Amino acid sequence: MALLNSNCPELKLITRGKVRDLYEVDEKSLLFVATDRISAFDVIMTNAIPGKGKILTEISLFWFELLKEVLPNHLITANFDEMPEKVQKYRKQLEGRSILVKKMRVVPIEAIVRGYITGSGWSEYKKKGTICDISLPKGLVESQKLPEVLFTPSTKAEIGDHDENIHPSKMIGILGDKGLADKITKSAIALYTKASEYAAKKGIIIADTKFEFGLDEDNNLVLVDEVLTPDSSRFWPADKYEAGRTQDSFDKQFLRNYLESIHFDKRTSIELPSDVIDNTLAKYKEAFFLLTGKEIKL
Repeated sequence: MALLNSNCPELKLITRGKVRDLYEVDEKSLLFVATDRISAFDVIMTNAIPGKGKILTEISLFWFELLKEVLPNHLITANFDEMPEKVQKYRKQLEGRSILVKKMRVVPIEAIVRGYITGSGWSEYKKKGTICDISLPKGLVESQKLPEVLFTPSTKAEIGDHDENIHPSKMIGILGDKGLADKITKSAIALYTKASEYAAKKGIIIADTKFEFGLDEDNNLVLVDEVLTPDSSRFWPADKYEAGRTQDSFDKQFLRNYLESIHFDKRTSIELPSDVIDNTLAKYKEAFFLLTGKEIKL
């Protein structure tokens, strides 16, 4: 059974995002619940991908462990037996798709890192020769590896709105702190670099990804939310990579391509056909296996 929305009446629901439901557990901790909702072009589809939330949770936990020396993260525990009693009463719904995390002041920036030119970056480059108004060499082709890793932040949009890509220099005005902006930039690039080097050994190219950060009570920068999942990243099979075309992928690109093929209006939620659901789930499972060497149990 797919979980479209969690229902935990004795927990305080803070918000429902595109994929995650967020609950307050106490004054210092939150519960992140990865549902099976899926979105594309900032639109949540009406049906879900069964088990997707569990795969996302396991992938994030894998990366939290691998990257903890680069930057601390907000995780308290993902072991359901270690969670408070008021959470445990919802075990049937939540086990395997929930993490208990420390409350942080979330930074109002989506930290996007690009190693290859694709997606909205490719669209902008074709028009202006730039990505987020950062000038790039002439003659790049679709999916080409960029001369250097690019940090291209965006604003965080409300549900239903679109995130807005901005030049990195504009981040300082939004945050009001150049030191914080510099730390976010360096941390995002360092996280992407370590992750992409690991994934390359496993046959996966991480073309781009999105990180989110928070600040703890001592103003230390902390990695929050999901990390390097097929929802927040573009994963390409290295053995099929060829610059100059759209790539095969282990991520939501399969869904995006389907929606483009039916001339999706990028505003209205629709029901996905079963073959799109099955193929999308298979891509997520394959990505998990390649990264971790383990089969996911749903």
